[in-house]
Amino acid sequence: MKLTLTIILITILAITTLDISAKPKIKVKVTENTVSSLIEGLNSDNLGLKSSSAYMAGELQLSKAVIPLLRILHQDENDEMRIAAALALYKIGSPIAIQAVKQSIRFDESERVSKLCASFYSEYLKNKINDERINVDVAKTALK
Repeated sequence: MKLTLTIILITILAITTLDISAKPKIKVKVTENTVSSLIEGLNSDNLGLKSSSAYMAGELQLSKAVIPLLRILHQDENDEMRIAAALALYKIGSPIAIQAVKQSIRFDESERVSKLCASFYSEYLKNKINDERINVDVAKTALK
């Protein structure tokens, strides 16, 4: 049991220390079976399965996983699980997902979860500003 918990914590630590702005490098065709399996994993009581499912949902940017991830972010007692859910929501990037991460900065009772949510939200804002600058530069170039 201790070994399993240690492995899970190391996995979650590795997830949270990765470059959070990294996007998937290859496009993968995601089947409905994959989506339903990941959703089922998010609803599992098995911490390892749940955290792995959250990670993959974020990597694949599955919008159908937003509601189960929101449930984890708001209701799970485990800080690491809430962090994994917040990271997945950040990577999905839909307005409701980003709003949930933003709200967790203020309302999560764990200082660690709040700080990491602030980091995810800050990264989101930086990326948004950079995207807006690129769009402005493209528009200026087009007008020349």
